[in-house]
Formats: sequence, structure tokens, C-alpha cells
Amino acid sequence: MQQATGFRGRVALSISTALALAIAAMPARAGERAAQAFDLPAQPLGAALAAVARQSGIELIAPSALLAGRTAPSLSGRYAPREALDALLVDSGLVIVERDGVYGLRPASAVSHEAESRGTIVVTGTRIRGGGAAGASVITIDRAELDRGGYATTQQMLQALPQNYGGGPSEATLGISLGNNATANTGFGTGVNLRGLGTSSTLVLLNGNRPPLGGFSGAFADVSMIPASMIERIEILADGASALYGSDAVAGVVNIIPRTRFEGLEVSLRAGTADGDFGEVQAGIIAGQKWASGRVVLAYEYFDRGRLAASQRDYATEDLRAFGGPDYRTSYANPGTIQSGGTTWAIPRGQDGRGLAPGDFTPDTVNKADAWAGEDLLGSQERQGLYGRVEQEWRDLTFYGEGLYADRRFATRARPISLQPRTVPVGNPFYVDPAGTGQPVRVQYDFRRDLGSEVAEGRVRAIGLDGGVLWTRGAWEVDMHGTFGEQKERSSLLNLVNNARLAQALADTDPATAYNLFGDGPSTNPATIEFVRGSSTTYQTYRLWSVGSRADGPLFDLPAGSVRLAVGGEYREERFAADGINDRSAPVPIALPIELPGQRDVLAGFAELAVPLFGSDNEQAGLRRLDLSLAGRVEHYSDFGTTANPKLGIGWTPIDGVSFRVSYGTSFRAPAFSDLDQSINSRIIFALPLADPASSTGSSNALVLRGNDPGIGPERATTWTAGTDIEPAFLPGAKLSLTWFHIRYRDRIVDPSSELFSMLPNRATYGALIDDSPSPAEVAGYFADPTYVDISGLRPDDIDLVIDARNQNLSVVKLEGLDFDLGYAAKLAGGDLGLGVSGSWLMRYDQAVTTEAPTADIVDTLGNPVDLRFRGRASWSKNGFGLAAFVNFVDGYSNQTASPAEQVDGWTTVDLQLSYQFPAQGRAGMTLAFSISNLFDADPPYVNNFNGISAVGFDPNAASPVGRMVAIQAKRSW
Repeated sequence: MQQATGFRGRVALSISTALALAIAAMPARAGERAAQAFDLPAQPLGAALAAVARQSGIELIAPSALLAGRTAPSLSGRYAPREALDALLVDSGLVIVERDGVYGLRPASAVSHEAESRGTIVVTGTRIRGGGAAGASVITIDRAELDRGGYATTQQMLQALPQNYGGGPSEATLGISLGNNATANTGFGTGVNLRGLGTSSTLVLLNGNRPPLGGFSGAFADVSMIPASMIERIEILADGASALYGSDAVAGVVNIIPRTRFEGLEVSLRAGTADGDFGEVQAGIIAGQKWASGRVVLAYEYFDRGRLAASQRDYATEDLRAFGGPDYRTSYANPGTIQSGGTTWAIPRGQDGRGLAPGDFTPDTVNKADAWAGEDLLGSQERQGLYGRVEQEWRDLTFYGEGLYADRRFATRARPISLQPRTVPVGNPFYVDPAGTGQPVRVQYDFRRDLGSEVAEGRVRAIGLDGGVLWTRGAWEVDMHGTFGEQKERSSLLNLVNNARLAQALADTDPATAYNLFGDGPSTNPATIEFVRGSSTTYQTYRLWSVGSRADGPLFDLPAGSVRLAVGGEYREERFAADGINDRSAPVPIALPIELPGQRDVLAGFAELAVPLFGSDNEQAGLRRLDLSLAGRVEHYSDFGTTANPKLGIGWTPIDGVSFRVSYGTSFRAPAFSDLDQSINSRIIFALPLADPASSTGSSNALVLRGNDPGIGPERATTWTAGTDIEPAFLPGAKLSLTWFHIRYRDRIVDPSSELFSMLPNRATYGALIDDSPSPAEVAGYFADPTYVDISGLRPDDIDLVIDARNQNLSVVKLEGLDFDLGYAAKLAGGDLGLGVSGSWLMRYDQAVTTEAPTADIVDTLGNPVDLRFRGRASWSKNGFGLAAFVNFVDGYSNQTASPAEQVDGWTTVDLQLSYQFPAQGRAGMTLAFSISNLFDADPPYVNNFNGISAVGFDPNAASPVGRMVAIQAKRSW
């Protein structure tokens, strides 16, 4: 894999290539073809439809009464006229009908059965074709908005979403954050964490299908495997949706929809760079062809990103004194520190460990080292992705197949994990005991100057296949399909210490081959250093098979329109297997079996009913439109039994331009395989002092248990939403959307270790997890456990209490908040203006450890979501020129792990993009874009972020260390 070194040269080459593509943008000759290039901003629906009609030369009849108060999304790409019109009408409640080459516009409920065509869009939030479910609010990020954001990866697109909390599995949080399942991220991927309820509570779909899962034991859907350039749009339903999609959709659903209807050829190239020789290159190509009875699309993307060294960011350090914080550096240094005679002795600098005498040492001194020295904040990533889809009609059948293959390699210089005191026998030729005890001494030593930085590297490969047949019979459609998904991960840790071989080398009495821990820098025979070099590798495979069928269509007509039904069933098998090779604990590499429950079968049946009660044909005063949606799903899990989840939605339009909606539903999530893991690799025990107001000394020595509680059970949730959508007639182009949400999450599986430093000061909340009177035998057993890691030098007699910080069902979480989006589209100076702001206001996030314990509002605290996050937007375009600006805001919060608690500042960044689209000639066209993310290079706010093992001066859950990223992108289409 290519590293960051010399990355600016590659960026310069990529920019040169982009400019060469610009020169190639001279108008190309194109034949008369149905598809054309469109680039329309969000605007009133009538204006957008008129623009498509003018450019395409089609005849369109659109009654003004149907257009009043409606807006169209932006449209960018190559579309046939009918496809462009359909895209503009998504979520409008209107559909296009065609007769003798003339296009018309009618309400969806009034369209005759004969006018319905195969492949009608099914919007996320419903199983019924032709429109959204009553009561549902779907956030749509279309291709044009994705392009304006200047994103290079799918995870960047989703991280900008205000409803998505940055805590959980991501490469930025790995090794820093311990909560939200971040430690399961063995493949350096990225999950989606809607509402901060955990990545396992957010269902991610790829074109409506479950992708294979990533991370240890399939802990989350890894969106980093999905190429960004193949995405048409992303739909987010931030609402419980188990009644529609299954028992994992507690916080909501993210449906990533590829460019299945693309026609023509498009080549894209993007290059970006940031301070610290950090950069990325992305290249993609997509081709699509349509014929009378079918179509095919193929896409390929390559992405390469260098590493971001910790040395390039001042806040990437364990010594936080420069920011007014403490010094968390440890005494595992080089030269190291001797423990003997009940005190510590710093090994002198500037010598090779030969001939040291007790008089060379000073008692009560230590050498310190920063675990971030020489390491990476972000590692290098290289990914290739291939996507394809084919459709073929035959009579009343449409056969289709779809596939995605992705291959990602990663490497990072990781902070050391081989930190434990090493016992040096008296017979070691370099042995010295400053205390004069004549006994073996313990040395705290940093091996990185001997072995090099510990490196985490690996490879992730994913494949997803979906195929089936659509059968159209009148207005009914039946979809029968099967899917297969597999994600394979190999993750290796290199340059580790093999403890068994090190013990042999320390016991060696030959000065030519014995290991020397007493020097400043490498002071040991290189052959001996190689002898003790160890490693660890794990292999994981997650597989998913499923078959399903769905039928939907009209049942009967009411005065307001057709009552429509969707009904279907699914069968799914999930399998997980893992093993590895351990070259850390035995003289020779040994197999590392990973045994955990890795098999699950799920059988499901579902039904959904859409009932129009009032519409254009029977409207009354205050009842322009009233729709009812009912859905239910029953699932049987082979390991957790049966669950049934209903959902109810109501949509009401009292007058034109004003609508209200409400929904209710329940959700269920069975524990993931990682939640059930009881293997030795899933557990760790350590001891450390914690601030404790109940102690006379102000602190207590705590023994901390981490892993999975053996009694973990399923989770359940109840969700309410209510909202309004307003498009005022007196201000065309304006739209306001508000959605209130309330989630009661029972028996939620959470990792309490993220609150470790808040537990003792808040015993009323966490008392059930604290044992203030552990028996000496119990404590001794924990210290003797093979998973115990000495990070503090505490002994069994020093322990005051035991904290159970294992993953477990922490009873009840109550979440309440408000999503908002305000937008405005108008003409300005002869161009198209777009303004808006979208965000999420979290009013409360109450968590109780047990049903008897008082609740604690954890919103606005370190390791949890903030109360306010929003993204403002402004764009203007004219004659191919485009300007877009975004303001991203994350509110401040409290760091209660510090004593006393510290306030963390909010974080505001600005993104900017300048673009130009050359005049199109049919499909042929060219677009250049220049993007700057974090325009003013705002550093993340300082955070005294200590996780009990290591520290850093920022919070990757709420801020990015990348800084200002400058990128240029070129797209050439034919």
C-alpha cells in the first residue's frame, strides 16, 4: 500500500490530469439520444418541470393547481426525459403519466392501474411503490448535494448528517474511544450511529438489501466499503422501522441507493491534500446503456489516502500540560524505569546499559514517554470497488441482478499495547538493582526504539449479490429475490513483544545474546531483538444468505383513491467464523481459536397497508388530504424466539402547503454475535485509581472488568414521532420541516466503560455496577486471570472496589428531540439561489442503569451526543458556474471525566466549493469543482480525553483531526 510519503507529488499529478481533462472538454459530437445532462438546483416544482421540458423538447401538461406550494429537489446527471421527471417528483405525491408522447401530471392516488409501470420507485420508509408512507419523514441527500459537499467517501457523506453521532466504530475513534462498540472495529471501517444509540441500532441498506457486516463478529455495517461515486442518493429514515425492515432498525434506516438508471459514460478524478503531507486520490468510471427491454450499469472506483501522523497535530499527545491539562505520559519509556525496593528509579540517559551501578540512580524518579510519539492519528487506506446491475424485461417479467465487490487495505502505526513491567532475573548480565535487594527487578520499558512502532495492518474484502424477478400483473407487482453477502477481514498487529521469548532472552546469561533493558535506545544484539519480535493475526468471515418475496398493489378504491397493500416474507441466515495466529504468548506461533455463537436464522413475515381517507376527489374544509399507514412484521430468531412489531402512521393536509404527520412503532434487536462473545479475547481486567468523593483521600483504587456480561438479552424500543411540513404559498420556494421524536429504549445493550470516570462521583446512578466490599479471594482471582493487564502497578492489597464495566442491558434509555430543516430556493441576479439549514436538537438523553436507579441525562457529556448540531447551506449557480458554502456546528459539552468537570467548546467549520459545468452537447459534458473543507482550518476543541489507558487532547466523537482539506475534482461525460 502506498503511504503518505511523497503524497503531494501524487496529488500534483492528479491535479494535472484533472486539468488535462478540462482541456478535453471541448464540445464533442453527439448523436440524437434520449438521455441528456441536467444540472438543476432545488427550486419550485413548476420551474423545474418546465426546465426539463424545454431542454428535452417534450410536451408536458402540468396543472398549476397541482404545482402550488411544491418544490423539487436538485437534479444532476444524465437522464432520459421520463427519468428526469420521475426524479423531480420523488416525495411529491404526484406522478407522470404518458400517452402518445405527451406527458401529464396527476396525483399518485388518481393514477389508473394501466398507467403504472414496472420499476416504480419504492421510497425508504414503505414497502409500497409510488410514494412515501403516511407519517414518515425521509431525509434525502441526492447526487447533486453529494457533489456540492466535496466528499470523497461514503463515510464522509454520512458523518456530515446532523442526526449521525460520530461515536462508535470509525478509524478516528479506534484506540481512543472505548464506548459505542468502537473497540469492535478490527478492520478500521466506519459505521452509522443515528441518534447516538449505537451502530448496531441503525440498519444500513444497500438499495434496499442488507449488506454483510464488518468489525469483530459482524458488529456493524461498514459503509467505508461502498464507493462514493456510484451513489445516486442516500435516504435516511430517522425513526424506528422494525415493522418494515426487521428487528435491527431501532434508531432508523440508512438506505444507500446506487446509480441504477445511469446512461452514458462518466469518468471522474478527485485529489485532495491537507496539512501534514496528508492527502487522498479518488478515481471513478461509470457506464450505463439502455435498450428497449432492459439496461445495464457498471461502475468502478479507486481510492487511496495517506496517513496522518500524530506529530502533525499538537493535540495528539498524552502530555496535555500545554493546554492546561495533566500529563498522562507513562513510565513505559526508553530508557525505562526500574521498580525495586518499593520505589522507582529512572534509568540514566546517554548510556548503553553496560556497567551501571546502584549509585547511578536516583530514587523516586521515572522516565516518561508519550504513546503518540511516532504513531498515526489516521492510517493509510486503499480501496477498490466494483458495482454492476443489469435488468431485462420479457413479457410481464423483469429479471435483474446486482452486485458489489470491494477490497480495502489499511495500515497504521498504532500506540503500543505491549505495556507491562518486565521481570529481569539476577543472572541477566545487565542486571542492576538500585535498591540493593538482590532480587529480580521489574523494568517498565518501551520497546518501540527496538522493534519499531507497533503496526496494525490488514485487508477487508466484501461482496454483495442480489438477483430476482419482478412479475407485473395489472397494477400488482411481485418481487422474488435472493441475496448473498460476505465480508472477510484480516487484521494483523506487527512489531509486538513475544512474552515467552522475551523471558528466555532476559534469563540468558550471555552478554552477547541476552536482552538488555537498561540502555538508552537499542542496546541489544539485533538478532535477539528479532528473536523476541512477535505478532498477532485474526481472520474473520461474516456471511449472509436471504430469500424473500414481496407483492404490492391496490386492493380496492375509496373516494380518495386506492387502498394499497404490500405483503411478503423473508428468510435469512447469518454466519460468523473467526480464528487467528498468536505469536505473543508462546515460544512458537499458536493457533488462536475464537469460539463464540456465530449462527443465526431469522424467518419473517410483513404486511403494510396504505389507506387514503381524503384526497383531491373528496376533500373537505380542513381535510385536503388524510392518509393512514399500517404496518406489521413478525420475526422468529433461532436463538431468541419470536417478536412482533407494529407501526402506525397518519398524514394530514388541512390546507395547501401545510401538512402534519405522526407515527408510532415498536422495535426489537437481538444481541449481535459480539455482544454474546465470552471468549478470553473479549475480556480485559485492569486496575487504576479513580476520583471518589466518598473516599477520605479523594480517590479509590478500582479493579475494572470489561467484556460482555453473560446475561445479555434482547433490546426493545418504542418510538413516537410527530411533525409538520410547511410550504407557504406567499413565499414560493420556501419549505420548513420539523420532526419531534421520542424513543423509549428498554434493556439497551451499552458499554458503560465510557462513563468509567463518572461512576464513583455518581453512585446514585451507577451504584449497581460498583462493589465496595470485594473479598480478598475475589480480587486475587481477578489479578490471576489471564486477561488482567497491569497499567498502574497496583497490587491486590491496594484494591478498594470492583467496577463491572462490561457490556450489558442497562435497562432504560429515554431520548427526545427535534429534527429541523429550513430551505429556500429563488432567483437571484439571473441565477438560482438556494439557502437552508438542517439540524437536530436533542432535548434529553436519559439513561438509567437499572429500573430502580435514578435516570441521568447524559446529553452534552463526553462520549455521548451533544444537544445541538446543524449544517447550514447556501448555493448559487448561473450559466454553469456554481458556488456552495456550508457551515457545520457542533455544540459544546461537559467533560465529566475530569475533576472538576470541564467545559468543552463548540466546534464550527466552514466548507466551500466553486464549480463550473461546461456547456453540454447531448451527453457530452465536463464539470470542474474546487472544494475546501474546514476553510479556516479550525482545530478540534481541546478535551482532556483520558480513557483509562491512554489520553489525547481532542474528542474524535465530535471533531475531526484532518483540518483544512483542499480538493479538486473533474468529471467528464459522454
